[in-house]
Formats: sequence, structure tokens, C-alpha cells
Amino acid sequence: MRVLAARAMSTSLKDELAKVVPTEQARKKAILDAHGSKTLGEVTVSQAYGGARDIECMVWETSLLDAQEGIRFRGHSIPELQEKLPRATENGEPLPEGLLWLLMTGELPTDAQAKSVTDELHERAGLPEATKAMLKALPKTVHPMTQFSMGVLSMQSDSKFAKAYADGANKARYWEYMYEDVMDVIAKLPELAATIYRNTYYDGAVPGHDASLDYAANFAHMMGFRHPEFDELMRLYVTIHSDHEGGNVSAHATHLVGSALSGAYLSFAAGMTGLAGPLHGLANQEVLGWILELQRVFKERGLEVNHDTIREYAWETLNSGRVIPGYGHAVLRQTDPRYMCQREFAQKYLPEDALFQIVSNIFEVVPDVLTEHGKTKNPWPNVDAHSGVLLMHYGLTQHNFYTVLFGVSRAMGVLSQLFWDRALGMPIERPKSLTSASIEERFGAVKA
Repeated sequence: MRVLAARAMSTSLKDELAKVVPTEQARKKAILDAHGSKTLGEVTVSQAYGGARDIECMVWETSLLDAQEGIRFRGHSIPELQEKLPRATENGEPLPEGLLWLLMTGELPTDAQAKSVTDELHERAGLPEATKAMLKALPKTVHPMTQFSMGVLSMQSDSKFAKAYADGANKARYWEYMYEDVMDVIAKLPELAATIYRNTYYDGAVPGHDASLDYAANFAHMMGFRHPEFDELMRLYVTIHSDHEGGNVSAHATHLVGSALSGAYLSFAAGMTGLAGPLHGLANQEVLGWILELQRVFKERGLEVNHDTIREYAWETLNSGRVIPGYGHAVLRQTDPRYMCQREFAQKYLPEDALFQIVSNIFEVVPDVLTEHGKTKNPWPNVDAHSGVLLMHYGLTQHNFYTVLFGVSRAMGVLSQLFWDRALGMPIERPKSLTSASIEERFGAVKA
């Protein structure tokens, strides 16, 4: 979406959207009138069997993934966002609240506009007592992502969108009620995640909500962390993990369930059950596991961490039939910019960290190994190749919780798009499926 003209600093996010929505509704109509019958591409049998990979058949306004440039949020690259979005500290990381304004409106916010989002999220924060009681009653053995989804679902009875729909709200006003739910869900996630963290790994005592802090810093403090650098890491983490266009599982699941007018709570919970899958949100745990195993093996063998030993271990991994986690991506054909900004963070704050030294050596060696190996389309690291090491450095060592952090971040992207799904009147999603027999009838049967 094109960047919209700057507006008054005193404008609230919802007031801004009341101006933007009619323009974008008209834009959608104009696009359909002018281009609705044009073909975006043909679908092959391989794509039908292969998870609909690369089929361009979905509108996702908030971000776009380019194979060479990486993710762009409303047209802005990650380095551009680090430069242009409001920050909590001088030369610090961007505020997620500023990104939320951008995702929702299409324009970069002023400092005052980002602060208005911070204030609004603080006003909407707070878990229902019933949700707290439910989480407290769960055994510590329940996976944090299961608890996260359950917590979101438990708050669905507060859905303003569901109530408005039941009361017969006009379709033209769906976006207003969806806005209420989207902002409520995003506001409540830090306390929800922090409660799960403190219940599962500690004594259940959650530090109080601090409205004097920004969204990410308050989240960090409610988990029990009191390090300014960790606050900065959370600002960066939430920003870069917020969205990754619409085709990934958590984004698509949120969009799909939302297309049935299920509302923000049900839709986001569906997205989070997808994020919990090992092929999606658990990737950073697999990366960290491989790095820690490498560290253990090197210690047992008395090896130093250098290019030669890393290269040897990488080949040992590949020759055993395993993959090197964190390298390669379904779309990207260059180093993930999200990896690079995390690398720059580590070079700034923890250059001597032992795990970062391993990660750095891996980055300098493994792409050449994978290129020589010849079975990887993209030998470059993705976002998951780095995040776990940063979290470990500051003491967040509970690997099973990492996907919950991812979920808090991903909410900003998928729920911003869910808002626009309702504002633009997007229909229920219902692709046409085929049977293997129907494919054979069309193209000819083959012997198995």
C-alpha cells in the first residue's frame, strides 16, 4: 500500500483509520473493476500437491516478501524501519507501537502517534481473572504454546466484534468492532505470555504492569527481566517477527479462520496453533539445539571454534543425513535481513559471547559448505539462525517458551491484516480442491 499523507499529530489510531478505510475500500473496488479478470498465474499439479507453494492468490496488505530484498513492511525494509520508526532510546531499536501504526495505516507515525498507541495499549491491557485462574490451574507440563492458545480462547467471551455481529451490526461497520478486538488482543498478550512464563518456570508471581514503559519493555519487565539491553532486544524481536506476508501457516490460518467472521480471538488462537508446529515456530529451538550440541561436542573433543572445525562439523552433520537448521528459506535467496539486524545487535552488545562466536563462525563458513553440498536452494541464514542465542545471553534459557515470544510478535502483523480483511469486506476463503482421480482423468492415469 502506498504511504499516505502525514496527518495531525493529535490524531488517534482509530480516528486515522476512519479516514483511511473509505479510501482503501474505494481502491479495492477500482482494482477489481480494472484488473479483476486478469490472470495472476497458472497452478501446476506439483503446486497442488506441494502445499500451494508460490501460488499468487492471496491479498495481504501489511507486508510483502521479496526473494532478494527480504521482508518489506508496507514498502519499508527492516533497515529503513530501524532508521525511521520512533524509538525509546537514542540510536535504539524501533518501537513495536510505531510498527503497529504503520501496519494499520500504511504511513510512518510521528513520535506522538506512536506514543498514543502505547497509551491505548496500556489502557486496554489486563487479563480477566478467569483467564488467570485457568492458567494457574494448568500443570506445568502443559506446553507454553498450548497455554497461550488456551489463554487467548478463554478471553473470547469479551469479543466486541462477536457481540456486535450477534446484535446485527451493519457490515459497513465491521471494521470498527474488529479494531476494538484487535487492539484488545494485542494489549493483553504481554501479560498473558508473562503469566505463562512465570507459572511454568517460576513461582507464578508476575511483576505488575508498568504503564510508564513502552510495550516491549513492559513485556520484558513482566517476565522478570530488568536489563535495558534486554528491553532493546524485545523491541527488535517484536518488530522483526511481527509479519512475513500472508502465506506462512500462522498468518494464513489467522486469515482463513477470520474469513468465516470468527473474530480476532478465535482467529488468532488458530494462527497460534499453527505457529506451534515444528515446521514453523519451533525452528529457532532446533537451531539453538544444534548450536548447543556443537558446543558440547567441541568441548568433549577438545576442539577450538574456528572456520576449520565448524566446516568439519557441518559436513559431519550433512553426511549423517541431517540438515543444518536455520539455513535456507522457502522464498528468500539471500541472507535474511532479520538475521543481519540480530547479528548487528550481537556485535553491538555481546561480541564476546561464546554462543555468538559460534553463530558468527557458522555464518562465515556454512553457506560455502551448503553451496558445495549442492542440495540447498538458499545456503544463507534465516531469522531463526540467530534469535535463540540472543535470548540465551540475557538469561531467557527456557527454549519451549521461545515460540510464545514469536506469537506475541506475530500478533501485530496478522491482526493488522485481519482488521483490513473486515474493512475491505474480504469474503470467506474457499479454494477448490481436487482428488487424485480427477487429476488423472484430466491428464491421464499413470502406473504407480
